[in-house]
Amino acid sequence: MPEGLHLSPWVATALAAIVAVLLAAIAHRIAAVLVRHATSPIPVAHAVAMGCVPAMRVLLPLLALQLVWQAASDELRYINAVRHLNGLAIIACACWLLIAAIGGLASGIIAQHPADVEDNLTARRIATQARVLSRIAMTGVMMTGTAMMLMTFPGARQVGASLLASAGVVGIVAGIAARPVFSNIIAGLQIALAQPIRIDDVLIIEGEWGRVEEITSTYVVLRIWDERRLIIPLQWFIEHPFQNWTRTSSEILGTVFLFADYALPLEPLRAELQRVLETAPEWDRRVSVLQLTDVTERTIQIRVLVSARSSGLAFDLRCRVREALVTFIQREYPDCLPQVRGRIEKNTGAPGAVQATGAHGM
Repeated sequence: MPEGLHLSPWVATALAAIVAVLLAAIAHRIAAVLVRHATSPIPVAHAVAMGCVPAMRVLLPLLALQLVWQAASDELRYINAVRHLNGLAIIACACWLLIAAIGGLASGIIAQHPADVEDNLTARRIATQARVLSRIAMTGVMMTGTAMMLMTFPGARQVGASLLASAGVVGIVAGIAARPVFSNIIAGLQIALAQPIRIDDVLIIEGEWGRVEEITSTYVVLRIWDERRLIIPLQWFIEHPFQNWTRTSSEILGTVFLFADYALPLEPLRAELQRVLETAPEWDRRVSVLQLTDVTERTIQIRVLVSARSSGLAFDLRCRVREALVTFIQREYPDCLPQVRGRIEKNTGAPGAVQATGAHGM
């Protein structure tokens, strides 16, 4: 070969790197098509494979480049720095690949159990476990990847050795600083396994009514009924009591209280309640009870107990029943609404005078 056509070592290495990247890109394209067709009959595997495709598109060329850099002569200027940077990129992409695989696995499992059905307790349980455990696993992958990248630097290894040498004081300080993080991770594992709460559960926390919108590795997002969001640390659910209206099922009982005069007959009111419920789409036909539960010196207290498939439907049903029964009393028995009675007595102190006295009874 003529002397002028001789290539410098870096030019030859760069050409080899370009060829390696092109071959890796072609291999990725072919492998992606094959994997897509091979996993299409298996939804979970397909979700994992599709989640890994973007990361593999970057990881394969980086692996090919690393082979080129390793085969290059050690005499090349800056070759060690290039190898180091490429190795860091490989570690970062490997973490990306694992995170994508975990996310694809969780998404595939959740997709196999849709929550848009009437009885979605099992689907919500699986969705909660998949999301919480996947996010904890992703956090672990990120921490491991960061540690591996730091360990590639000699200075970081020396820092690690010095930390181990002074592990007494530093360990205590680090433990105190990291306690909230690890407490939330442990709480996340407890919630994923024991499941005191699930995605879409209805909770009462600090007097607020809302649904669980999201469970992350550190906190829970509660969507309040008026579209506000309440952010609660995971550890809070382990240390404090709270109400879960959908722990075992979404079915729930709703109550309506009415106050009326002693003269109100209850049987017509029961008949009206039944008529209203028969036309109410929110009623699940399980419970329909009207009882006189208390009396005072002026009124009687009537409790209506009805059932619905969910807390949202129960609220609407309570409003419907309350409006209908109040309207019925106003229309059919207006004299039986709560009232204060009195009587007029003659005043014996002066001829022809009368005296008005209030009557607390009926």
